[in-house]
Amino acid sequence: MSQHKGKIIGTIVLIFILFYALAVYWSAEPSRVNVLTQAQQDAQQRGEKLVTGYTTTSALINVTSTLLNKPGGYLSNDMMPPSILMDNMPAWEYGALEMSRDLALSMRKDFSRSQSQSTEHVALKKAQPQFNISSEAWAWPSAESEYQKGIDFLIVYRTQIADQNDRESQFYARADNLRSWLKEAEKRLGSLSQRLSASVGQDRLNTDLAGDKEAHQATYSPLQNQVKTSWWEIDDVFYESRGATWALLHFLQAVEYDFADVLEKKNARVSLQQIIRELEATQETVWSPMILNGSGFGLVANHSLVMANYISRANAALIELSELLAQG
Repeated sequence: MSQHKGKIIGTIVLIFILFYALAVYWSAEPSRVNVLTQAQQDAQQRGEKLVTGYTTTSALINVTSTLLNKPGGYLSNDMMPPSILMDNMPAWEYGALEMSRDLALSMRKDFSRSQSQSTEHVALKKAQPQFNISSEAWAWPSAESEYQKGIDFLIVYRTQIADQNDRESQFYARADNLRSWLKEAEKRLGSLSQRLSASVGQDRLNTDLAGDKEAHQATYSPLQNQVKTSWWEIDDVFYESRGATWALLHFLQAVEYDFADVLEKKNARVSLQQIIRELEATQETVWSPMILNGSGFGLVANHSLVMANYISRANAALIELSELLAQG
């Protein structure tokens, strides 16, 4: 009997070690790629021309494909161990997914349209909604299947804009289009920065209606309130931020190529490069075995505040770049 119990215990320990090893392997964040080189390889393999918009579209395709094809695949909707016990990688996936959703929407309503009265591109009209399914959907239809459909439609769009005989499929690299997408990125980074900064808890004054005496809101809000991100959630916010900035880095590098003439005309290329540099710092290796949540000037480090610092600086630079693009 004791020998039988020993085998059971040994099997349980072996399964635990296997699950732990898989969890560690699957938690490794994907490395960054050179978006221009990747776009050139994609164009060469498919016999297509690297036209305006090809690099940005390829960046979106490759970022979303990475979510599905990285080690372990897409984990956010897994219902079996060890995936169901993991939270850092699903949080990372969600951050990257949110940035991808914003770009897909901007491509549908701005980049592919010449003006407000123009019609939507058919492939993008079909692609964009596919990324809006819940990130945790696992039954039919699953998140992976819907996201793959979106990727397939993006590939159709990319092929069509590369076809010199297809006059109906376009990617317009204009300052106003770029600015519209940058404004969405600003909001994402601003929200992440606030949530990261709230790791230490702080009293905040209500500035929701600041700057407009006649402004109103639906319900009453106190003039001051305590804001604090739960200790149990702060690592999720941290890794969501890592995923979001990872995706945004690829998109901004693609934009630097596709919108090169616009940026040069506005003397804004160096501003974009500074944003990229700030975001690159968010991808530095985390050497600590866990995300620490120390007080602002305490003995223990606070990784969230460090991340918030880089994201806040990148967000401030994004606002300045947006203002540059708005100037004549």
